[in-house]
Amino acid sequence: MTVLPDDGLSLAAEFPEVTRAQWQHLVEGVLRKSGASEATGAGAEEALSTPLEDGLTTRPLYTADDAPGGGAGYPGFAPFVRGGTPRGGSPAGWDVRQQHRSADVARTNEAVLADLENGVGSLWLVLGRAGLPVSALPAALEGVYLDLAPVVLEAGEEFDEAARVLLDVYAQRDVPAAQVRAHLGADPLGLLARTGDAGPTAALLDAAAAWAGRVGGDHPGVRTLTVDALPYHEAGASPAQELGCSLATAVAYLRTLTESGLSAEDACRQLEFRYAASADQFTTIAKLRAARRLWARVAEACGVTTDAAAQRQHAVTSSVMVTRRDPWVNMLRTTVATLAAGVGGADSVTVLPFDHAAGLPDVFARRIARNTSTILIEESHCARVIDPAGGSWYVERLTEELARAAWAWFQEIEGAGGQEAALRDGVVGERIAATWERRREALAHRREPVTGVSEFPLPDEEPVRRDPAPEPLSGGLPRVRRDEAFEALRSRSDAHLAATGERPKVLLAALGRAAAYTGRTTFAANLFQAGGIEPVLVPVDASGAAEAVREAGAAVVCLCSSDAVYAEEAVPVARAVRSAGARSVFLAGRPGALRESLEAAGVGGYVAVGGDAVGLLAGVLDELGVK
Repeated sequence: MTVLPDDGLSLAAEFPEVTRAQWQHLVEGVLRKSGASEATGAGAEEALSTPLEDGLTTRPLYTADDAPGGGAGYPGFAPFVRGGTPRGGSPAGWDVRQQHRSADVARTNEAVLADLENGVGSLWLVLGRAGLPVSALPAALEGVYLDLAPVVLEAGEEFDEAARVLLDVYAQRDVPAAQVRAHLGADPLGLLARTGDAGPTAALLDAAAAWAGRVGGDHPGVRTLTVDALPYHEAGASPAQELGCSLATAVAYLRTLTESGLSAEDACRQLEFRYAASADQFTTIAKLRAARRLWARVAEACGVTTDAAAQRQHAVTSSVMVTRRDPWVNMLRTTVATLAAGVGGADSVTVLPFDHAAGLPDVFARRIARNTSTILIEESHCARVIDPAGGSWYVERLTEELARAAWAWFQEIEGAGGQEAALRDGVVGERIAATWERRREALAHRREPVTGVSEFPLPDEEPVRRDPAPEPLSGGLPRVRRDEAFEALRSRSDAHLAATGERPKVLLAALGRAAAYTGRTTFAANLFQAGGIEPVLVPVDASGAAEAVREAGAAVVCLCSSDAVYAEEAVPVARAVRSAGARSVFLAGRPGALRESLEAAGVGGYVAVGGDAVGLLAGVLDELGVK
């Protein structure tokens, strides 16, 4: 321990040391006073913890005692937790890589040139069935300075032909082999995950190995294989499952490449990893840091001790979090995700445009997407600090726990015969489906709110319309979205509006004074609008309730007020609206001691925090005859 001189500048010297037990004692008092819990000691701290996926937990307090042993190392050195290079991404920042998936060659070329002129550093071209025809690749790259802008391909089963065409373009434009910067994008196991078709896998693996051997010597700036974790993330996988699947895939590719004659070091240099970045910023940061650590461990086991063991990372903002309704909020989601990807140390970042779920992006959406990275790099200076999250006890602990959970899943996949066998046998699909089912329940109960969809929806907002994008590859793992259950409800409402000229309605029967009912009418209106159901607010009492129902022609009524007003008026009003013809009556809030009398009066459900919003709204639409 270093003893500092008594120079009168000792920091906080007059304050006594505080222990964790003292902090827990203060928490006990707050929990008791609020009525939340009677827990004491460590139990009080546990009461404030938040469960995450993969069996992880975020605690309310982290100290130096929570930091994992062994440390995170240094940037640019194994285990590369703190970054793949000594200087991180500073000062230029991460590579801004934009995706192009239009099948129209002229449109693609125009978008490519606009992106490169306005800050994009590399191009990600989707080819084949899900994008641009492979034969159109030279025209799409017309006018591009290929010695300056790296090209990344995603061609699925047409990988071999796409690789040949791309390298022919470089040769025809006299780009020296040593200056070519490209990624050929072979991903046979990712294709299997997308399509469920194992037929092309062996041939694509052989082709990828052949190309890796071909470019490894005279094209040092070319990588051959993509380890794409997006198929698993987009099927609903947890962060640890995404990491474990990527690790198992990379190990399978490493085996193929070394069996074809490449050294383990050269094989590692042929791989680039692609991960999703979500608006859960700390999990994204920890996931990217854990991914580098895990791959460094695999490389170490293979005898790779050079910088080839540093994982090359491409982060893509999550399509699972992108919503079709109120898509403008997607700008906020992608901004947080991009920040997390940059802070987490991604080498390249792709920001999906805010209108990604609506089809092909327009010029404005593409501009916002690329400027998201530009602003974070140039104005927020997010790349000027190497591993800015490093040293945070929370992030370091989360990184460690996530790495261990991912390693356990990776070992389970390897025990099942490897990634290809686990995909064929359904091991991966079944595990991911179970994870998504748990998350889908949380979304349905609004424990995971989605702004603009399950919370604060705008049913009458004009939808964003775009040209349709090529159909993505399908047949294997499903593609899920956080908004899918509510989107189905809203689509029913839209169809009803188109057929009848009005949306399905619910009568909010407000009891008592405005101060008593405003809170719950606001809550109920928000909930019903999430299902595309228009709330009609009418203040009522027992004598006028029946008339209000008849005038509104309401088949569904929701009583709204305070608990004190419910005790006096809820039962007679419920009887009145039922006698006036309301088929379903709900009460905003929880019934408490009034349950039996309310249900005897005809109340059939309760609109409350934590309830199954999707189930309730679907039932209301059924009651209203909305197909």
